[in-house]
Amino acid sequence: MTRPRVLVVVSGTGTGVGKTWFSAVTLGLLRSRGVSVAARKPVQSFEPGEHPLDAEVLAAATGEAVDEVCPPHRAYERALAPPMAAEALGRPAFRIADLVSELTWPDGVSVGVVEGAGGPRSPLAADGDTVDLVAAIQPDFVVIVSDAELGAINASRVNAAPFAPRRVLVALNRFDEHNDVHRRNLHWLRLRADFDVVTSPTALADHLAP
Repeated sequence: MTRPRVLVVVSGTGTGVGKTWFSAVTLGLLRSRGVSVAARKPVQSFEPGEHPLDAEVLAAATGEAVDEVCPPHRAYERALAPPMAAEALGRPAFRIADLVSELTWPDGVSVGVVEGAGGPRSPLAADGDTVDLVAAIQPDFVVIVSDAELGAINASRVNAAPFAPRRVLVALNRFDEHNDVHRRNLHWLRLRADFDVVTSPTALADHLAP
């Protein structure tokens, strides 16, 4: 398949930590700088009637059609992990290989982002999770989005560990430079845990396309 010049997988320390927001703002910033970007949400699940969906947010940031970001048949209207949602809805099971085979990119993409669902070990398909997806597509970076609050150090280390020795960036969402806990978490992750850490979409955009 055509591959972006820089391929990034975004995961997080859990559901609701801000993966989609962080990804979308980063992609929007890159696009505003003239960088060619694209986003893919291989599969998504959600509450019936919920909007905007992750794929809609990502599509708005990249200028793509929603169906390019997430194939319509991979959208499951149950608030469960995607393979569980498919089962609950009576739809066919799918595998990581199915999701990989459906990942397509336009020519000339400089930065492509693939967003997982939940955390690294949240079920993404009947036979695997985002860790397995990363093993299959071999991205240049894995970004772990974490809240900056108390618990960020443990959450970041635990959720980055399954991707070792691949290059991992930690993105501290909702970071407040005036918050002592946030500052100390940042310093510990950088100096003691030896992570590359960004604290804003601007910093992530700079990292991915200097």
